[in-house]
Amino acid sequence: MQTENGIEELLTSAREFFRGGRYTSAEPLLNQLILKGAKDREIFHMLGTIYYDQGKFNKAIRSFKRALEIDPSFTDASVGLSIILNDLGRYEEGKKIFDEAKQLLTRNGGKEDPYVNEKLALKHDELGELYFRYQRYMEALDQYFKALSLSARKPELTMKVVECHLRLNEGLKATKELHNLLQNYPNFHSARLKLGVLLYEAGDVALAVEEWERILERQPDHSEAKRLLNLAQVTTKTNRNESEISL
Repeated sequence: MQTENGIEELLTSAREFFRGGRYTSAEPLLNQLILKGAKDREIFHMLGTIYYDQGKFNKAIRSFKRALEIDPSFTDASVGLSIILNDLGRYEEGKKIFDEAKQLLTRNGGKEDPYVNEKLALKHDELGELYFRYQRYMEALDQYFKALSLSARKPELTMKVVECHLRLNEGLKATKELHNLLQNYPNFHSARLKLGVLLYEAGDVALAVEEWERILERQPDHSEAKRLLNLAQVTTKTNRNESEISL
């Protein structure tokens, strides 16, 4: 009869193989643990991940669901299961599983955990990408805002919010998001570059030039800022010449 210590040793070995990416070594040990009657959420989560990596989606779904039967608030299993369902085109089902896990965490008084929050944020981000891909920009925007409230990846997620506003023809909101982002991340050149473009397109050439010049003050060899600045200067000069000719 397998002792509790023996099961723990087997689990430790399986865990080490799994974390090292040695799935072919981890899989038989995990199956041994199941045959010995071990009921640990981590065992089924690891198996689900391995099956997903092998493209065995039905087995992966069953494994993640078993992990959730053992612990319905196990966020990693919820995320894994919902990702597979999304891959299979079962979007609403995947979203429902994820939302239910979040609600359960809240009801159980789950403490603020940066690791868990980032996991949740990644899932919202993924759902946002999915909605954006299918041009459902309002839904995408909602998911990105939820991700922003949980994640430390503020610059990256804010740029996705900006793109949603632009697709919804909400240029002023996009510009406001960029201004707010740059207050906290003044050296985030991608945001300043984008802000300059929006200002330029809105006819505020002088303000656009000012944004691109700020980038070059910090990074003189920034090629895109140089290109846009030169373009603005050429356009301004051309417009000035045309105005003089018309006079």
